[in-house]
Amino acid sequence: MKNPYKNKPWFKFLSNKYVWVLLFFVTWMGFLDNYSYFDHRFLDNQITELEDNATYYQDEIKKDEEQIKQLKNPEQIEKYAREKYFMKKDSEDIYIIEFEGDSITQ
Repeated sequence: MKNPYKNKPWFKFLSNKYVWVLLFFVTWMGFLDNYSYFDHRFLDNQITELEDNATYYQDEIKKDEEQIKQLKNPEQIEKYAREKYFMKKDSEDIYIIEFEGDSITQ
């Protein structure tokens, strides 16, 4: 019995061993391998996120270094302690006035 699809172009294409090897390779590299496309996408997203975190923390370090430079002045230390920790001198009274909807964030 003769195969009726033997002379069809799609059958010749699909019966080619190189096509099967290529399909196997693409499937393997796309889904199954340790270095698959999806793993690379996941790792690239993580790298981008970590780079964003690094730039954020570098900016925070610069802000903190500037604040440390300012706190070398005793007047700035006093101002910081009053604003942040509500400290006062012995001869002072501090009144904290809250309005509706306002709250003190610490």
